[in-house]
Amino acid sequence: MKLPNGITGFYNSENKPPNVDGKHFNQVCVTALSRLGGEVLMFKEPQYPTNFYDAKVKLRNRIFHILLNEHYPYVAFASAVEYEKIRFIDDAELFKRLSSFYHALHSSELNLPVILRQASKKDILQNDNDLNQAELEQIAYWKPKIIGEIIFNFWD
Repeated sequence: MKLPNGITGFYNSENKPPNVDGKHFNQVCVTALSRLGGEVLMFKEPQYPTNFYDAKVKLRNRIFHILLNEHYPYVAFASAVEYEKIRFIDDAELFKRLSSFYHALHSSELNLPVILRQASKKDILQNDNDLNQAELEQIAYWKPKIIGEIIFNFWD
């Protein structure tokens, strides 16, 4: 998976990333859950310092989260969303339903390690990416362990 420019939410004036439609995401979640007998319990828009929408949902006596990156149509599922700690999971039914609207990510993709190599006293991101300098600086500072921590982050 190639990380696109601005996915972290950090950029400088000449490389501002796009934004996704949060209202559409909320409606997609409500519709998908209702068809499966579930419901959206809470919907949160990205708020400092997060870079993602968070729909807390209930489906078949399970409560979990559906996350959408604020800038790119990347969706993930999580059993827990806590400051700087997201536990990514898979949900086959919702994955299938949301894939027609978004790029749904498997937990195996999100849990891939971030590979940093040190060169000239600087960490260089080895994972495939088009990230801008502001993002690379944030990665060097926050030192995420997995790709999911770059796509869905709590960085300030």
